[in-house]
Amino acid sequence: MKLHGTMTVNSRGHLEIGGCDTVELASTFGTPLYVVDEELFRQNCREYYRAFTEKYGAEVIYAAKTLLTLAICRLVDEEGLGMDVVSGGELYTAIKARFPMSRVYFHGNNKSSEELRLALEARVGRFMVDNFYELEMLNRLAGEMRTRADVILRLTPGVEAHTHEYIKTGQIDSKFGLVIDNGQALAGVRRALEMENIILHGLHCHIGSQIFELDSYAHAAGIMMDFAARVARETGWAPAELDLGGGLGIYYTEGDEPRPVAEYADVIMRAVREKALAHGLPVPRVIVEPGRSISGPAGTTLYTVGAVKDIPGVRKYVAVDGGMGDNPRPALYQSRYEACLANKAAAPAEEVVSIAGKCCESGDMLIWDIALPRVEPGDILAVSCTGAYNYSMSMNYNRLPRPAMVLVRDGQADIIVERETYEDLLRNDVIPERLRRSRRLNVASAR
Repeated sequence: MKLHGTMTVNSRGHLEIGGCDTVELASTFGTPLYVVDEELFRQNCREYYRAFTEKYGAEVIYAAKTLLTLAICRLVDEEGLGMDVVSGGELYTAIKARFPMSRVYFHGNNKSSEELRLALEARVGRFMVDNFYELEMLNRLAGEMRTRADVILRLTPGVEAHTHEYIKTGQIDSKFGLVIDNGQALAGVRRALEMENIILHGLHCHIGSQIFELDSYAHAAGIMMDFAARVARETGWAPAELDLGGGLGIYYTEGDEPRPVAEYADVIMRAVREKALAHGLPVPRVIVEPGRSISGPAGTTLYTVGAVKDIPGVRKYVAVDGGMGDNPRPALYQSRYEACLANKAAAPAEEVVSIAGKCCESGDMLIWDIALPRVEPGDILAVSCTGAYNYSMSMNYNRLPRPAMVLVRDGQADIIVERETYEDLLRNDVIPERLRRSRRLNVASAR
């Protein structure tokens, strides 16, 4: 397994993160356990801030959907980044964490009136409007509340990024945004400019996730600036802001080759500036939305090995105490991960095994065919780069409680998400009175 951030192998041959022995973390906090490397998370934020904000005056907003807790909000705020939220729940988390609302950008393709009201009351920095229905509703609600909404329109540029089908978002056939090629985008701009309670600031696009080819970003930036020029000619309005989304790929397994953030910034900014000059437009303030590339490498999940089942001549299955409940990505996207035995991190590989989860699903496989030291029940498996879309997509399938999460730094581990209990699973369950009554009647009649 490739070591990330503060990972090291200590003198006991154990994997260490943030100065904390992961075997001891597993013993103290239990497993499955999400571990977040605070130093690496902050380092990733700072890399974006230096590459975009300090060098170009661009704004970096963290994509909260990848990993969001109250503590994560504090880290993002302290590092000077904004925040991209996509639901009332994410917005509410930011509010409770006292994140500056002026730096919150509210995304989502089907925001409810309740969510929009909450955002208007909180005075978020920008509404990233996805469609005509939302635009009309937002204008009406803002009027009722005697305020105005600051808006960026999400567009579909028609860029086919090279990534998994489920995480492409820039192609024309997408549930996101107003399409440029068929005239929807221009109609959206015209409508927004007509509205009394909408202030249109800019345009947005997002072409996908886990992308390594920077030319895709330059191409998207060019399309957006060409469209901006057309809008300026036909309406007299030019975007002051251009949000080019996120999606920069990270290392998960051998073959993944992430591009430096500084190079990513240079490619985007060069494309925007060249097009602005060619069209005689002012250079808009560029906004980017990194998420996975900040949180992903900073996360590791610890599991305890349970049953080991060898099918001679076929495969050896190693079952752990988690699986698709805490990491559904392999089942959803065929995502691949690297791992090591945290308690045998210095030992050489001796066998090839497949890591199975404990859910009652054949598809609950975390890793197929991985070379590890001899695996035994009780070993601690550490799966790397699980900071993005693991906790945030976790679920209670099979009534499994969600894991705890700890933030580690300088030898200190702090709980930032408590482990769910069986009582937590039942908190919202209700037995209707008619069922309670029928049970009492059945018991009485049995007597």
